[in-house]
Amino acid sequence: MNSFKLLLLSAFFTFTLNLFSQTYTMPEENKPHEGTWLQWPHQYEYGLSYRTSLEPTWVAMTQALIQGEKVHIIAYDATEQTRITNVLTTAGISLTNIDFKQYQTNDVWVRDNGPVFVNDATGNQVILDWGFNGWGGKYNYILDNPIPSEVGTSIGIPVVNLNSTMTVEGGAYEIDGKGTLMATRSSIISQSPANSVRNPGMTQAQAEAALAANIGVSKFIWLNGLTGTSDITDMHIDGFVQFANDSTIVTMDSTDLDYWYVSAADITTLYHAANVNNRPYHFVYVPLTQNNVVTTSGTNLGYQGSYCNYYIANTVVLVPNYNDPNDAAANAIIQSLYPGKTVVGIDVRNLYSNGGMVHCVTQQQPLAITTGINNQAEQQLNVEQNFPNPFSTVSTINISLDKEVEVTIEIYNTYGQLVSTLMNSTLAGGKHAITINADKYNNGIYNYVVKINNQLTISKRMVVMK
Repeated sequence: MNSFKLLLLSAFFTFTLNLFSQTYTMPEENKPHEGTWLQWPHQYEYGLSYRTSLEPTWVAMTQALIQGEKVHIIAYDATEQTRITNVLTTAGISLTNIDFKQYQTNDVWVRDNGPVFVNDATGNQVILDWGFNGWGGKYNYILDNPIPSEVGTSIGIPVVNLNSTMTVEGGAYEIDGKGTLMATRSSIISQSPANSVRNPGMTQAQAEAALAANIGVSKFIWLNGLTGTSDITDMHIDGFVQFANDSTIVTMDSTDLDYWYVSAADITTLYHAANVNNRPYHFVYVPLTQNNVVTTSGTNLGYQGSYCNYYIANTVVLVPNYNDPNDAAANAIIQSLYPGKTVVGIDVRNLYSNGGMVHCVTQQQPLAITTGINNQAEQQLNVEQNFPNPFSTVSTINISLDKEVEVTIEIYNTYGQLVSTLMNSTLAGGKHAITINADKYNNGIYNYVVKINNQLTISKRMVVMK
């Protein structure tokens, strides 16, 4: 057997066992996605001009993302869904890879209030519903807080209610995917001032226990951060730090970090960060904007912009851009880190005037690579592992349905890119044999995702070996 086949077999039969005591593990952002969640801007909280100023950014993100993954758009109501559909259609954007959910929301910051997708001890996907309180009560949040539970109910993924355990925003922590988490104390366990109190009475040890059990980390790198400034997040880590991968940190040089109000002590801690094996990270520095950011309406915000708050998708990396001379330089630096993806600059000038950038308004749904069956789906569908597997010519997936349903079978590569749709039709209840022809695929490892009634139910791995 040649070395390539041995490598494929090794990858197929080798599964990492988590020997820690964590209940759940969060895949890092650069793992393959099933899709990206967006909360579309609306006029019901901050008015029509707010919606109008932000919408072009959402259109640009959607256009870039649909090339490699699904885009799940949360619309305020049916009227808004129709309006958004018209906006996208007018912009020439295909709706094929887009779906909608209708939930009332306060705002757009889905990274902070939205669903966090993790895997349980057996590899099944669940949603964490952390508490969300508008960054310490600074802004309305009553409509935003239930979003994770509403999403989970809608798409049939179990939800873990952590509202009474911990209040924490998704932008408050960064993970390297190998057991290390970085965060600022100010945005998670600050006890003052009054509108920056996070998790009253919670100690660092208690915060670490909650994060370890639910995110799947064993090492913590804490920066002190800062409260009492105009930053409503109390210095979210994703504003100035990003794990590019498990060995590389993207951040700013010390001068720019100082401009960002990162203390000298925190800069020292950051620059000396090491992973779970005590190996120092490699650092890549991106600049701030050369000039103060000016919105599309001509308002000078009076401060520079960060490029660290970018989003890693399946085929693209969305980088905040500001119509600034440093856009090109920052894009090039980040592009060098992701040779298999395309950097797309997203104009965030108007969004930045409201305190955030690209990463703040996106939330990844990782591609489920193991069986993930909710109770309802388990009663309706049984999917056997394709046989033979690995295969060189044809293989068969046997599925059993308890009633007539719409069945979709999609094939994804290991980058999370949709390769083909094997089936999209209505099948009667009973047993069905679905044939996979290897002629359509190159040698490699793939995931086939079986959905019923357009909900993700089961994903299994197959290997093509010609």
